[in-house]
Amino acid sequence: MKITIIGLGGVGGYFGFKLAQTYYRSADVTITFVARNETYTIIKDKGLTLLSAEHANSKAFPNELINNLDDLPVSDILLICVKEYDLEAVCLTIKDKIKDDTFVLPLMNGADIYERIRKIIPNGIVLPACVYVASHMKEKARVEHKGKSGKIILGKDPLHQQFSPDNIVSLLKNAGIDLEFKENSLPDIWTKFFFIASFGLVTARYNKSIGQVNEEDNLKMEALAIMIEIKKIATLKAIKLSQTIIQDTFEKAATFPYHTPTSLQLDVQSKKAQNELELFAGTIIKYGKELGVEVPATTKVYEEIKLINVIP
Repeated sequence: MKITIIGLGGVGGYFGFKLAQTYYRSADVTITFVARNETYTIIKDKGLTLLSAEHANSKAFPNELINNLDDLPVSDILLICVKEYDLEAVCLTIKDKIKDDTFVLPLMNGADIYERIRKIIPNGIVLPACVYVASHMKEKARVEHKGKSGKIILGKDPLHQQFSPDNIVSLLKNAGIDLEFKENSLPDIWTKFFFIASFGLVTARYNKSIGQVNEEDNLKMEALAIMIEIKKIATLKAIKLSQTIIQDTFEKAATFPYHTPTSLQLDVQSKKAQNELELFAGTIIKYGKELGVEVPATTKVYEEIKLINVIP
């Protein structure tokens, strides 16, 4: 069994570490990391470091390490853990390496990730997933994890319902990964999108924390308006969400420390050239056009953030 991890940031580094440390001496499982430049050199010489209370031994080495996607081995399981703005480029590079029975796990957060992959990679079995993990890349090849154990929610490929990922679930769980398998993971993916898109956009637009958006009426109303637009789209796409999804989302926000920022907020304030604006607002606007849903609240915030994020 060949498992390859593409992207060794907070998500790929956390889950890749667990797989590498568990299966390093396995005769049946081969773990390959794809890393570039300095990250490649550090892992080759010193291994991947995970700073986490879950692991006394903070070092892990893959069985194989490559620094070019063109050299990607044919894999049985492929974990794609890149930033969403790199997704298409990665898929175009690897599409010829995907077998009909290759399982692709996109460990990324976004409502349209599965569809974007399928536009480029028609074969293979793509398992829609969402991820919950408090980890980030502290330095090259050095990931820090805090809080609860990372969790993956995984579902069947809508195009290949006959393929059961039982073997994958067992392999990942055996590596100490908290994984929940569902026949249909799309409601979970959209439930997370509800939160990260609405709060991400409003915190980024006004440079306010999650607690402030949840507490200040004018900001809360903007987040609510975006949620309503997302809910209309989800309904038309036959995504079965909780009847109390909006209330649940605000209650979830209340569980975060008051001054917690969002990643989009931090990226916009630091004027990063690439961020999650398209993943959040771009997706809502795209689906709105496709489905005939007006999304004025999202469009307004989208245009305003683009003005804020102008790079000198």
